[in-house]
Amino acid sequence: MGRSPRLSGGAFPLLEGDERIARHVVEPARREQLVDLPEATSPDVRDALGRAGITQLYPFQHVAAQLLSRGRHVALAGGTGAGKSLCYQLPLLEALLTPLDLGAGDARGTRKQTALYLAPTKSLAQDQARRLRELGASWARPMLYDGDTPPQQRAIIRKQANLLLTNPDMLSAGILPNHAEWATFLRGLAIVVIDESHVYRGIFGSHVAQVIRRLRRLLAIHGNTHATFCLSSATIGNPLEHAERLTGIHDFELVGDEGAPRAARDLVLWNPELDEETGDRDSAIAEAARMYASLIERGVPTIVFANSRKSCELIHKIVVDQLGARGREDLAAKISPYRAGYTPEERRATERDLAAGTLLGVVATSALELGIDIGSLEASIVVTFPGTITSLRQRWGRAARSAAQRGLCVLIAGQDALDQYFMRHPEELLERNVEHAIVSTRNPRIVLPHVLAAASEAPLGGAVDAALWGALLEPAIDQLISAGQVARTPSGVAFTGRGYPAGSISMRSSGQGDVQIIERGSGQLLGSVEIGRAASTVYPGAVYLHRAKSYLVEELDTRNLTAIVGAKVLPYYTLPKIDTNIEVLASISSKQLAGTEVVLHHGRVVVTDQLVAYQRMHAQTHTKLDLVDAHLPPLTFETEAVWFAAPAEAVQALQDATRPDLLLGALHAAEHGMIAMLPLIATCDRWDIGGLSIDWHETFQGPGIFIYDGHPGGIGLTETGFARIERWLEVARVANEDCPCDDGCPSCVQSPKCGNLNEPLEKAGAALVLRALQGARELELR
Repeated sequence: MGRSPRLSGGAFPLLEGDERIARHVVEPARREQLVDLPEATSPDVRDALGRAGITQLYPFQHVAAQLLSRGRHVALAGGTGAGKSLCYQLPLLEALLTPLDLGAGDARGTRKQTALYLAPTKSLAQDQARRLRELGASWARPMLYDGDTPPQQRAIIRKQANLLLTNPDMLSAGILPNHAEWATFLRGLAIVVIDESHVYRGIFGSHVAQVIRRLRRLLAIHGNTHATFCLSSATIGNPLEHAERLTGIHDFELVGDEGAPRAARDLVLWNPELDEETGDRDSAIAEAARMYASLIERGVPTIVFANSRKSCELIHKIVVDQLGARGREDLAAKISPYRAGYTPEERRATERDLAAGTLLGVVATSALELGIDIGSLEASIVVTFPGTITSLRQRWGRAARSAAQRGLCVLIAGQDALDQYFMRHPEELLERNVEHAIVSTRNPRIVLPHVLAAASEAPLGGAVDAALWGALLEPAIDQLISAGQVARTPSGVAFTGRGYPAGSISMRSSGQGDVQIIERGSGQLLGSVEIGRAASTVYPGAVYLHRAKSYLVEELDTRNLTAIVGAKVLPYYTLPKIDTNIEVLASISSKQLAGTEVVLHHGRVVVTDQLVAYQRMHAQTHTKLDLVDAHLPPLTFETEAVWFAAPAEAVQALQDATRPDLLLGALHAAEHGMIAMLPLIATCDRWDIGGLSIDWHETFQGPGIFIYDGHPGGIGLTETGFARIERWLEVARVANEDCPCDDGCPSCVQSPKCGNLNEPLEKAGAALVLRALQGARELELR
């Protein structure tokens, strides 16, 4: 198998000894293995598969299909494009042929079993429906049921669908509250497929875990004890544990992707050039734009992944401008951005054009990371580490999905400490095991609304509910009774409120709603942002980017959840300055750090954030222009955190009357370093985490550090850090001491999201603090 000529030689000399390459490895192709279809496969299913050209299976598909057909729960874990879908499609089609026993008095054979497919996005559900229809199984009636489904069609779907494709949001808000209308479907439900289940982590995953418990509860109420669950995931470190946490079921069988073919890929870690005078590296965004434009000009189908909407828009705009300046407007018309916040119609059009080959390239956020069919791409450029190796591998997996291809997969490092740690220790990225997916099933802010929703669906009480929610159930019921939302009755704990509670659950955010971003002149909806992020993204005076255009935020109305913006060409971008305060509510766990007198705590805190100003930065030079006063109402939320007092030995070593900010700068830089490296320990990115370093706090009666989950209620991130504190401190210290800079830079202690605009910071002092936390005795500034 040779390399595509467009990716080698003079056409694109990326792989020819460029000094920016920190590591280049070739991931070899893997040959396919094939086995026959299971002997029990029915003639109808054999014919349907045969029409699609499927006469044999990969060994893992055969194993998974057999297990599911026998009623065993299966957790699938494998790479992008391995063919996991067929694992559940085969037993699913068999189930739809199987008569449903409705009990005495009902005609047997008039109804067949049903199946439910859950996807994290509408796009993925639509793509799966198309694939199922292409199998040509006439007895399968795949029907989409989501927020875009017209009301007049919903009644038809409830009556006719035997294969329902939806998302957890719609299952929670539209199906479970109306379960009486879905009684026959639920009673006959044979297989529940939860696709791309690795996505269900953090806040979203914690909500989905509660929705699955509500589904299992209603299945039991409708007499269904035979439903089989199949979770299909990318390669993660804990697929069995994750499946069990999501569903509450504890007897899953794990199936990998043995026997599936894999294309050869060139994996390249690309570190932008370092300016020795300034200590800054070339912008990852600018580097990605140059690489992307070069590939597009050479006709290489390419996807670029950015970690934020703003970066996505910036890269697209830069490349459009570059191609236009070279007289290649024809190519500029063949690339597109793709991100959340666009209308469904815009996203569907981009997906269709990619699959059809009309588009040559796309810049996307994680919205295109999942298994949607977008055609054959040859190159995948990931702009800065996406937070997890699982996510990186998924994004790289978009290149060369066919085993006949050879793909180019690039990670362009940012100046972030974690990115630079990987550039200096590439084996940590390329050889280490993938992370564990973290789901919290005990966050009271998440459990409570779902228990209320469950009460509105059917009275609470009995062994099933106790098994599903355990020790969390009674405290939740007591709280709901105190609020007057439920009451104890002879039939159980019944809902006494109005409306349906599930409709007010925000599955993908903190639950406080989203701010709609509206252009003043046209009234056009440009996008949305969680209310919790509004104070740092769409505050009055902020610059907002949308589809390569800049907008100035003129007004933010948190009561009506709207931000008004006006189109304006601006030579700058903005960074928020935020004051943070923390109140400790309770310490849940504590332990003494080895070799020190420091006690590490994990517990519950209240965080208060308030915007006080914003910095305007020159768009081209990234230099500071001015600091503008700004004030918004404070945002307060309860969450989980770890905290510790500064080691006394470090405090003593950092006392210097001539440098009054030395101690605080050291603590601040140590906090940044720990936040930057937590993604090595827990499945998250630094934007999920917040921190506060302070020279005096009542909890410590002196200086100390807090690091907290950035989501209300907490999602288990700092709990994981608490459990693995030794490893966490070690990688934070190594990242600091390995960085070649003298005074601190974005590659070690500066943070792109610092609410204090990265002031003050003391790199050497941070290393001293981290050494002290590891029990070092000799503490001197180096």
